[in-house]
This record gives sequence, C-alpha cells and structure tokens, in this order.
Amino acid sequence: MATVLIDKLLSACVKQGASDIHITVGQPPVFRLHGRMRKLETKVLDADDTVSLMKSITPDRCQRELQEQGSADFGFAFGDAARFRVSVFKQRGNIAMVLRQIPNDKLTPEQLGLSDEIIQCVNRPRGLFLVTGPTGSGKSTTLASLINYLNETVDHHIITIEDPIEFYHEHIKSTINQREIGVDTPSFSDAIRRALRQDPDVILVGEMRDLETIEAAITAAETGHIVFGTLHTNSAQGTINRIIDAFPGNLQDQIRTQLSTSIIGVLAQTLLPKISGGRIAAYETLLVTPAIANLIRENKTFRINSAIQTGAKYGMQLMDDALFELWQSQTVKVNDLLQKAHRPDELAKRIVAAQHIQSETTEGVQ
Repeated sequence: MATVLIDKLLSACVKQGASDIHITVGQPPVFRLHGRMRKLETKVLDADDTVSLMKSITPDRCQRELQEQGSADFGFAFGDAARFRVSVFKQRGNIAMVLRQIPNDKLTPEQLGLSDEIIQCVNRPRGLFLVTGPTGSGKSTTLASLINYLNETVDHHIITIEDPIEFYHEHIKSTINQREIGVDTPSFSDAIRRALRQDPDVILVGEMRDLETIEAAITAAETGHIVFGTLHTNSAQGTINRIIDAFPGNLQDQIRTQLSTSIIGVLAQTLLPKISGGRIAAYETLLVTPAIANLIRENKTFRINSAIQTGAKYGMQLMDDALFELWQSQTVKVNDLLQKAHRPDELAKRIVAAQHIQSETTEGVQ
C-alpha cells in the first residue's frame, strides 16, 4: 500500500516539477512548487501512514540511525526519472520526512546564468571556490553543473564527498569517484585528507560543516587542487567571516593568511519565483583579486562589499545589484525581490527612483 502511495507521490512530484515533498502526521502530503507550499488533495496522514511510507524507501542502516539519533539522511533513485535526497526525522514522537527532488538532467552553466568569469575561475589549477546560500537555494545544482562542465571539457580526476550523493556523474573526459558519508567514508574531513593521496585534480566537499572540514579543505586548496565547497551563508563577505570565525582566536591570523592565498571565488545565491512561472537564481559574485586577498589577510573584510561594487570589470556583483537587474527585466515581482535583498530598504528606494525616472520619460515622450 505504502509503496504504491510513495510511487504515486514521486511520480506526481516529477511530473509537476515540485522541488520537495513534505510528509508529516496530521495533514496530507505537501509539495513545494516554485517556492510555495501546496497541500495535496488526498487523505490526512496518520502515524501508521508516515511509518509505512518511511519504511518503503529507507535503507536498514538509516532506520537504525533514525531510532538511535532521531534523524537520518540518504539518497535514492526513482527509476530513470529522478533522484531524491531524503531527510527522515522524529517529531512529537512520530515520523516525518522531507524528500528533495534531484533532477537527472544537469543544467549547463549558461542555463543557470553563470558568468564567463565564473567558468574561467573554476578552470584554474588550484584554489578554493565556494557556493553559498540558504537551504534550497540551488547550491547542489550549481556545483553539479560546474562538475559536469569540467567532466565534459578536461581530463581530470574528480572526487566528490557528499552526504548523501545527490547528482550521479558518469565518466566522460574526467574520471569521477563519488564518496558518500556513512557509506564510503566516516566523515568529510577524513575523506578530504585521504583524497590527497588519491591523485585528485578536483575535490568537491558537499558541506563544510565543521572546523576540521574547513581546515582540511583549505589545506587541499593550498596543495595544488581545485576544491569546491558549500556554506549556508547569504553573502560573500559573510562567507569569509564565517570561515575565519570557525577557528579559535589564536589561530585566526594564520587562517586569514592561508585563506587569502587559497580562496579564488565565492558565489552566493538565492532562488526567486519568476512572474512567468518557475524559479530563477540571483548571484552575488566575489572573484578574489590581489586587493581582496589583502583585505582578507589584513582583517579588513568589512571592505569586501565595496571591493565587489567597484570590481564589476572583473565580473563581480553584489546580490542587491543582481536583484535590481531582475526587476529591470520584469522577471520577478518587487515583493519577492525585497524578501531576498541584503538591504531591502535601500533596494526599495532604488526601485522607486527608477520607476519615477521611467514615468517621467514616458510622460516626456507623450
């Protein structure tokens, strides 16, 4: 019964293009569609339903982890249609799940709106490149696109370390080995250290969630590898500060120096609903120049936003400037833009001023 139901749910999710399925006691299943939560017109789930649904897709090792720790994460393939990343957890003593759809088709950097400067950055022989943003902002999709681009264009050895594996990559020009936490390796930091003895050109770190992992990633970038990583930070400047603040005070000067020589770029992103339907990403882009490296080394990260603003000729852009461009192209509603803005009051004033100029221009033409 549950298998039939889960198959129907997964099929509907793929068909409708929903990003997530939420399953919990006391309401029907819920789809997140283009950023909005939509309840399905089906039965309200009870405790037996959620347990049955959980058991129909959850591996035994994850069921044990759920019982011992109260939550577990894993990924699985739904035939050839899509993969799903699943987080199963306990709430009020009952079982709940969130299933994130991972499309099988990987988008190209051009389809995602990534700039040529970003492509040039990831083609460099060494350095740390970070993709950041809140949960559900498309970080995994962006990284999969960049890994796939490298796979199609260069003969590298690429190692990905993920929890769980989301996008599966075939060997094309590159050799790709994908390691899953809890299945192939005990931790991110251990996998990074061991990767250095596995002749890698590129290492992808699914989540830089603790000091050990951050330290190992920086070391890997320093020793002649491209390292991709993610953080749950909303801005490029905030990303640099988050990394430095992860270390004890007596080590922060040393880390500033290491980071200034190893980091090559930060792409902070967010997803917004389009007026025409679907979603679009907005990007804040930091490409580390010698001047920005000096700001990191000299503990002047508060000046990074100004450096991004004046670095447009290098392909840099602040998030609010990217959002303003989406308003100019009439792609996203003003209210949706302001919810994602770093300085919503300033962006609102800028939009009002631009609307005023537009209306004056229109009147002048008439």
